[in-house]
Amino acid sequence: MAQSPAPWASRLPGQPAMDINASSAPAGGNATAELGGGAWRSREPFSIFSILILTLLVLLTIATFLWNLLVLVTILRVKTFHRVPHNLVASTAVSDVLVAALVMPLSLVKELSAGRRWRLGRALCHVWISFDVLCCTASIWNVTAIALDRYWSITRHLEYTLRARRRISNAMIGLTWALSAVISLAPLSGWGETYSPAQQRCQVSQEPSYTVFSTCGAFYLPLCVVLFVYWKIYKAARFRIGGRRRNAVLPLPERGPVKSRGGRAPRRSAALGGV
Repeated sequence: MAQSPAPWASRLPGQPAMDINASSAPAGGNATAELGGGAWRSREPFSIFSILILTLLVLLTIATFLWNLLVLVTILRVKTFHRVPHNLVASTAVSDVLVAALVMPLSLVKELSAGRRWRLGRALCHVWISFDVLCCTASIWNVTAIALDRYWSITRHLEYTLRARRRISNAMIGLTWALSAVISLAPLSGWGETYSPAQQRCQVSQEPSYTVFSTCGAFYLPLCVVLFVYWKIYKAARFRIGGRRRNAVLPLPERGPVKSRGGRAPRRSAALGGV
C-alpha cells in the first residue's frame, strides 16, 4: 500500500523554485538596470568642462599650426630674412608645424577615446610616437642652437663673420635633426615597446635604459647648455656695460673767474649783478 507523501514533502520541491524565482526577479531587474545604465553612460554627452577643454585644445592646435606657418612664409618671402640666424628660426618653425599637423590631432583622438585607449593600430602608433619625439626634440635643440649663435656673435663678433655663422648654423641644424632622429627611431629597432595590443596602449617606450637616454638627450643636456650659454651672455653683457661706463667722458669741473693780465679779475657788468 503506497503511502501518501507528507504535506511538507509536497511543498519541498516547489519552495526552492519560489525562492529562486523570487530572488531572480530583482537580480534580473538589477542586471537590466545595470545594462541600461551602462548603455546610457556610454551614450552620455560630454560635460561642459570637457567641451571647454576640447575647444581649447583644438584652438591651440590651429593657432600653433597657423602661427608657425606664418613664420615660415615670412622668412621665405622676405629676402632680408634669408640669412643667419633666421635659418635657425625657420628650422624651429618647421618642427613646431609638424607637431601641430601630425602629433596634436592624434593626441586629441586618443584623449576623446574611452579610457584614453589607442584604437588606430600599431603602425599609426609608431608613426605618432616617432614624430612626437622627433619634432619635440628638434624644437628643443633648435632653441639651443639659437642660444649658441647669440653667444658666439656677442663674444666672438670679429671672428664670427656672416659666412662663418651660416656654415656653423647649417651644421647645427643638421646635427639637431640627426640627434632627434636617433632618439625617436631607437624604439623601432627593438629598444623597448611603444604599442600594447592587449591593453590598447600607445606611449613612449618605458625601457629604463631608453628613458635615461631619451630624457638626457632631449631635455637635460640642452637645458644645461642653454643655462650655461645665457649665463655667459649675461656676464659678457655686464662686462661690456661696465667698460662703457668707465670709458664715458666725464664733465669738466667748473673753473673760477678768469683773471686779466694785470692780475685783477674783470668786473662784471651791472646788468649781470656786478658792482
